[in-house]
Amino acid sequence: MANRTVKDAHSIHGTNPQYLVEKIIRTRIYESKYWKEECFGLTAELVVDKAMELRFVGGVYGANIKPMPFLCLTLKMLQIQPEKDIIVEFIKNEDFKYVRMLGALYMRLTGTAIDCYKYLEPLYNDYRKIKSQNRNGEFELMHVDEFIDELLHSERVCDIILPRLQKRYVLEEAEQLEPRVSALEEDMDDVESSEEEEEEDEKAEPISQKEKVDFLSFVMKSKVLGRVPHLAEKDIGARVQDVTAAGPEIDGTDPAPNPQVITVVTDTEATQSLLKGMD
Repeated sequence: MANRTVKDAHSIHGTNPQYLVEKIIRTRIYESKYWKEECFGLTAELVVDKAMELRFVGGVYGANIKPMPFLCLTLKMLQIQPEKDIIVEFIKNEDFKYVRMLGALYMRLTGTAIDCYKYLEPLYNDYRKIKSQNRNGEFELMHVDEFIDELLHSERVCDIILPRLQKRYVLEEAEQLEPRVSALEEDMDDVESSEEEEEEDEKAEPISQKEKVDFLSFVMKSKVLGRVPHLAEKDIGARVQDVTAAGPEIDGTDPAPNPQVITVVTDTEATQSLLKGMD
């Protein structure tokens, strides 16, 4: 009774969901201690608690083909067939990485090609380390994105033969799926856009009318005093270099200006005159 699929379960890929696991492995799972003690009577809600206790991923190990808890819970989920919303929450769970891996494997087994790409590809950005147990019972270190890549491109994961997955480019050509943009490409686009905005801000920085008036007043005072104004003496000078062409040059080497050629002009009149010249 505990090994039967629920009555209202839908067929997956034209077959009983439990049959997605090979018969020999299925039999070993039914005979395992973990299945009999931990998986008996589990519901979709209780599976979450068991998934949170997982500490590694894997299929079977040893000469006797002993199933691992991760594989047992996968078969249990195929048996009770939880709602799709529950599986999506498994995948989106960021606190428990093995819950996420369990949901990803179940989605790969039961979901459509579009759902697999839609929900699994975002996990490429998850670089956390996970433990995996191989057939010899030895633990290996891998990462979440590696596991996801195996789900999308390998034929067998955790000793389960995966259903065939339609190629991504076929779905893109049929306009059923948007082209994938990696996180690296998004970061590069953000960097380029920020650099362009900075360049535009620098080019668009205006020269205020007050700055023009202050600089012109400074130039006229320097000429009246018989001294050549240097652009470095005023910050605004570097931005309005053409203003110095408004008046004749004065030799800065003269000890004193000739009083006969000095015309006393007020700052206001000089400023207005030069502003007219700039217009």
